[in-house]
Amino acid sequence: MSTPATRGGRLAGRIALVTGASRGIGAAVAARFAAEGAQLILLARTVGGLEETDDAVRAAGAPKALLVPLDLREFDAIDQLGASLYERYGKLDVLVGNAGILGDLSPLGHVKPQRWAEVMDVNLTANWRLIRSLDPLLRRSDAGRAIFVTSGAAAGAQAYWGPYAVSKAALETLVKTYAAEIQKTNVRANILDPGVVRTVMRAQAFPGEDAETLRAPGDITEAFVELAEAACDKSGEVVSA
Repeated sequence: MSTPATRGGRLAGRIALVTGASRGIGAAVAARFAAEGAQLILLARTVGGLEETDDAVRAAGAPKALLVPLDLREFDAIDQLGASLYERYGKLDVLVGNAGILGDLSPLGHVKPQRWAEVMDVNLTANWRLIRSLDPLLRRSDAGRAIFVTSGAAAGAQAYWGPYAVSKAALETLVKTYAAEIQKTNVRANILDPGVVRTVMRAQAFPGEDAETLRAPGDITEAFVELAEAACDKSGEVVSA
């Protein structure tokens, strides 16, 4: 098993996996974690996007990240991920479940079953599979930290946001349940609501909005660092960035 070289920063020497790391919030979190000294495992569907993020990570002075091109709907691959990372690192210190898809914004009766399933698979079931696969590695850390990204859509019954809102509300319940189950361990699990951020998903949902008036992904990374630190004692909470 290999371990990362220790560098300075608030996440020095910690091994962190970030999903949806090829762009947007995931890429920004990866770059910030790298600047804080973390050794990164970057997961996303596209190799090109992962390589771009890795370039930013290395520009921050970090070692090359481990790139994992993986569609989160490939559940068998998620199941195998824990064993692969155990062989390489022996543990995992931080898990950031950031990847998500918007799905269709339409009346519930108009949503096609396949599209409903896609949203639930990526936003909810994949995160459960990640917990199932990576929980043993987080427990091997002296301070395992899991962070899952939610949305304000989870809090209210807003018309036409059905699949996305339901998936995020269920994700929050999933993480709170996990947090309750690990309260006597060194692992902590929390939910982060980034608020309104300039992302591709936001542009899809609000195509007429002036993106320049919104916060950039890099503006919200401090909240992720705080939840990823070994000193963080929160668990089962919904935290706003």
